[in-house]
Amino acid sequence: MGSKSLFLLFPFLIALSFSLQIEAGKAISNPQITVMGMVYCDICSNHSFSRHSYFLPGVEVRVDCIFKAISPRTTEQISFSVNRTTNKHGIFKLEVPSVDGVQCARDKAVGNSCRASLIASSSASCDVPSFRTTSDQVSIKSKRANFCIYSFSALSFRPSKRDIALCGN
Repeated sequence: MGSKSLFLLFPFLIALSFSLQIEAGKAISNPQITVMGMVYCDICSNHSFSRHSYFLPGVEVRVDCIFKAISPRTTEQISFSVNRTTNKHGIFKLEVPSVDGVQCARDKAVGNSCRASLIASSSASCDVPSFRTTSDQVSIKSKRANFCIYSFSALSFRPSKRDIALCGN
């Protein structure tokens, strides 16, 4: 192949690669979904986070999710259950792998839902389940395209005996 042929082929290859980059940019990417929540010790057993409460690291939590894939021809459903452990701040988190057809949703109309349940406490002094299971997830959709977070209301354990000196009646 002569230099003249390469010279004529080169602009064609550049145009082709440019057109492929544009097409790749138009492709709809699969969503990035994060599921997260937190666990605390309700030290005064008042069903809320008080000044004596603290977040519990090392708690085992089960997360169950169902995501409906939107497809023109079929209705598909992806469900999974995983166990997660809270970090030093009492937070558990799950990054959901990208799945074709699953979209972020702000409401239950799309049919995506998750639930978290307590499995075991990491603290012998705060090991009685208080808020044991939650299905009250809030979907937060980011301004970034196809990124959303499903966040749970807090789960909690409480001590087996209430400390009256610390918490009052």
